[in-house]
Amino acid sequence: MAVRVTGVDKASPAQRADLADTVLLSIDGNEINDMLDYSFYSSGAKLELAVMRGAKLEYLTLEKEEYEPLGCTFESYLIDKKHSCRNKCIFCFIDQLPKGLRETLYFKDDDERLSFLFGNYITLTNLNPHEVDRIKRMHISPINISVHTVEPELRVKMMTNKNAGAVLQYLDEFAAEGIAMNCQLVLCRGVNDGEHLRKSIEKLASLHPAVRSVAAVPSGLTRFREGLCPLTPYDKETAAEALDILEEYGDLYKEKYGVRLIYPGDEWFLLAERPIPPAEYYDGYPQIENGVGMWRKLHDEFMAALPAGRQPLLPRAIDVVTGEAAEPLIRTLAGALQAAHRNVRVTVHCVKNDFFGGNITVAGLLTGTDIIAQLKGRLKSHTLGIPETMLRDEKDKFLDDITIKQLEKALGVRVRILPQDGAALAAALLK
Repeated sequence: MAVRVTGVDKASPAQRADLADTVLLSIDGNEINDMLDYSFYSSGAKLELAVMRGAKLEYLTLEKEEYEPLGCTFESYLIDKKHSCRNKCIFCFIDQLPKGLRETLYFKDDDERLSFLFGNYITLTNLNPHEVDRIKRMHISPINISVHTVEPELRVKMMTNKNAGAVLQYLDEFAAEGIAMNCQLVLCRGVNDGEHLRKSIEKLASLHPAVRSVAAVPSGLTRFREGLCPLTPYDKETAAEALDILEEYGDLYKEKYGVRLIYPGDEWFLLAERPIPPAEYYDGYPQIENGVGMWRKLHDEFMAALPAGRQPLLPRAIDVVTGEAAEPLIRTLAGALQAAHRNVRVTVHCVKNDFFGGNITVAGLLTGTDIIAQLKGRLKSHTLGIPETMLRDEKDKFLDDITIKQLEKALGVRVRILPQDGAALAAALLK
């Protein structure tokens, strides 16, 4: 595929070769289809490029440091379009969104390139033989895979895709090539838990060390499920049953491999009303990007940043908003901060997720609408702390498109965005 070079980085090999506004045909005879091809084939110290400069075909020899970026920029980061998901998973959160939200929220990506570049999870159902071969040939690793179940027929049922079971063979093929995999299991009550969960854990563990970690999280169910597969949320008893299985195997693999391998999401402990495990439980947090261990990591970082004795500061106050799941943690952190610093007042407000429904309790899915409705007239200070996870990447809007400025105007406060790193959070609350 010919790709247009829209620009070049300053002082890069591409600038020296004057590649701006050319069409890149190949590198070392290899066609460039996307960013993975470009990154892989441009990593060498001496490159043979075929480019079109206007109507003229040119062959260029370019020398640079090995692995030095070539420095081309393209119309889109991936060079071509993102691969959308072909599945209709019974638990898909996007299918549970109401109409009228930002258009980008409704796009389901299932792109192996985003898995490698940004840590996104893929289901494998989008891969064609060429892409599977490329993963092996380029040794693209690690890959993050949404497995959910290792039973082919059950996976077809859960993902409403006739190919969902057959592609499970790629797990074995990637393991044989030494490609690292991080896996996740989204559990649906009465569907893929219980004995099905045991089968999934045992199969994935058999592929260790290629399978480096497995996260298990409960499905998130909103109130917008009309016409979708009936699912029941986990309660205290059923969450404890699932957690018992996850803990059983985690203990087994910790003794066998030196790591737990299977890591329950924080929600299981909160639902089952059990203590969050200590930091060593998480073996360096291999699934932290999936939210697994986030509670413990934030707690320990925050506590380590506090001084040993009480510290005098000028009087200051801040209100902080959080969701139902994180409320106990945030109240603990606020209490510790106030105990260490006299004259500091942190008022924690728990906001219920009425927008998506009572089964959604994580802070990251709260909307500006609910925050305004539940906090108006209740704030104790002129500053409101908002966790950055509530906002889109640009840190300016909530899921329902309420902006920071609209929130400030509605509540009559100044908003401060609070970081997720524990030490940085402690510092931010003291500013």
